Amino acid sequence: MTDEEALVAVEREVGLMFRRGRARVAELSRRVHPGLDGMAYSMLGYIEQAGRVRVTDVGVHFAVGKGTVSRQIRALEELGLVAREADPLDRRAALVSLTDDGRRRFESARGVRMRRVREVMGGWSREDVDRFADLLHRFNEVLGEPPAE
Repeated sequence: MTDEEALVAVEREVGLMFRRGRARVAELSRRVHPGLDGMAYSMLGYIEQAGRVRVTDVGVHFAVGKGTVSRQIRALEELGLVAREADPLDRRAALVSLTDDGRRRFESARGVRMRRVREVMGGWSREDVDRFADLLHRFNEVLGEPPAE
């Protein structure tokens, strides 16, 4: 395989992974709540990982504008999955965190997701899983950088 053919293969496989990932996120979001969309599910996961986080930081993490993050957070609040509070360090800012129900629902969906990961990768050696995780991390780090001019 030439260098170009290898890059085309990577682009094709990453595209397939993204398409399947979007479908999987949509399915998992419905497990958390039937009214939840994929973006809100992803935000719920970020909030779960962060603990308490500023709404603006959620927007920065997902590279979405204030309007989009506000709509998504409001939807999560209305579903009872997150709670908003004033930031004690800056009363103009808001912090969000999972409610007990939000955490329970998210952890249940994550359990389903992790069972699938274990099933898919069950035949892989520990070294292959470690290497794959390292390569995915490296790839995601590069994706997060601004493109070269």
